[in-house]
Amino acid sequence: PNFPDPSRFWQVVDKFKVEIFYGAPTALRALMREGDEWVKKTSRKSLRLLGSVGEPINPEAWEWYHKVVGDARCPIVDTWWQTETGAAMITPLPGATPLKPGSASRPFFGVQPALLDNDGVLLEGATDGCLVITDSWPGQMRTVWGDHERFFQTYFSTFKGQYFTGDGCRRDDDGYYWITGRIDDVINVSGHRMGTAEIESALVAHPKVAEAAVVGMPHDIKGQGIYAFVTCNAEVEPDEELRKELIKWVRHEIGPIATPDVIQFAPGLPKTRSGKIMRRILRKIGENDVSNLGDTSTLADPGVVDNLLANRPGLVGV
Repeated sequence: PNFPDPSRFWQVVDKFKVEIFYGAPTALRALMREGDEWVKKTSRKSLRLLGSVGEPINPEAWEWYHKVVGDARCPIVDTWWQTETGAAMITPLPGATPLKPGSASRPFFGVQPALLDNDGVLLEGATDGCLVITDSWPGQMRTVWGDHERFFQTYFSTFKGQYFTGDGCRRDDDGYYWITGRIDDVINVSGHRMGTAEIESALVAHPKVAEAAVVGMPHDIKGQGIYAFVTCNAEVEPDEELRKELIKWVRHEIGPIATPDVIQFAPGLPKTRSGKIMRRILRKIGENDVSNLGDTSTLADPGVVDNLLANRPGLVGV
């Protein structure tokens, strides 16, 4: 999205009078770090609706998307769905649903989500847990070609009779759903389970940070430590002082238990061509298991991985 310059998306919007723009939060954060001027040099008057999809969007990126890209006049449809669901499952209705930055809002018509604990017990009210769908809906996937048993085991064996999405989720007092990330993106630090999305959101809330990705790392004392990859805004030169500042920032935003053990500054994160962060590679780096990173053919810029490997800081507690 930043070639030949970071205003490419918005130039296309103006040239073709685009009315609806859908983007991944990762791409939006990458553009946000370049500064507002690349957006404001274009008109974007044709836009009437903005969308976010693919991963949870942090409130800071949501606000930038709304105020800078949409001039605070375009509703943001932050949808939650999966390829397997066939359609958006949790989504605001533009112009009708009050919006909350970072929330996918409420279920679409006919969709029946629920939150369960790890033992499959139904959780009521404001809470957080494993997101499941309790009944069928139009468009749902019914099998995997040639391997129905695999399909069943993947989606229907974890919680009997429920479609297991694999996502963690929080529901607030208003019944709004907040996707917290994949269940396997949970770090267990000294017995405390934390979603990586929460730590990432805290880091990105810092005015000098454009993007962050958090993974677990082995730690002799805590079991798992917190390894954070941080990309700063374009005008910021990361240094040891900023590293200490970010650690203090996260402790204030979440608490001491969320203190990052390692912060690695990086000019970019490994992403697919569609803009999703390839967390599998980051986990390997965090675990100091870099001998086999697996298939990297879908990376938009393989050179990013070389940079990460060449600049790994000393690992704490390993």
